[in-house]
Amino acid sequence: MHTVLGKARMLLEAFDAESGELSLTELSRRSGVAKATTYRLANALVEWGLLERSGTRYRLGLRLFELGALVPAQRVLRDAALPYLQELHAATGATVHFAIRDGLDVLYIEKLSGHGAVAIPSRVAGRLPLYATATGKAILAFSGAEVVAQVVENGLSAFTRRTVSAPQLHRQLGTVRQHMLAVEAEEVSLGVVSAAVPVFGPHAVLVGAIGMSTTTPRMNLDRVSGPLKAAGAGITRTLGSLARSA
Repeated sequence: MHTVLGKARMLLEAFDAESGELSLTELSRRSGVAKATTYRLANALVEWGLLERSGTRYRLGLRLFELGALVPAQRVLRDAALPYLQELHAATGATVHFAIRDGLDVLYIEKLSGHGAVAIPSRVAGRLPLYATATGKAILAFSGAEVVAQVVENGLSAFTRRTVSAPQLHRQLGTVRQHMLAVEAEEVSLGVVSAAVPVFGPHAVLVGAIGMSTTTPRMNLDRVSGPLKAAGAGITRTLGSLARSA
């Protein structure tokens, strides 16, 4: 990270969902890059459209959004999933996600917000740990044993009093494999329950998971598991068809 490119990356990664705008001092502190270097690189990033100025503060630029939308794998997966996400959203009224694995996290590439005022701690291009989310458990259950071992080794930090322990996680993953359905009950946010199913590509290769979240009182697994599994199977079929026609 001592190269110019590495320092520029550190500046861009200093932003997060809670800190969408940063002053020069904050940008330097959060990135660990010297203030004079931060000033020089930030100005260059503004010229390239990767950062924007908002008064005396900086925020991520639209050019990053444009480049992100061109990532081939993400675009293909999102386009294949979107019609099924919309059907699931209409059928359940819940918040619906499509997520992929990135390291030890789930990365959300699409989200359709549900009805009501329930606060779901997720966003497009946001991430949460594999172990604490329904989409993450659906992915983790069909990932290699080494991925599960890495997750446990990394530690299962608690979001709520209901976040799983390592023994609970292993039991849950066995249940997911048996029923092809993952459930997360108030592990990330109290009052919110999620369910998810894995999505596979050609040759049964795991590509991600589709999930839905709603309030604890509104969740009815018997009612939503059918539409959820149908949506997951539909995306899997579509990805297979796209591969055959390529």
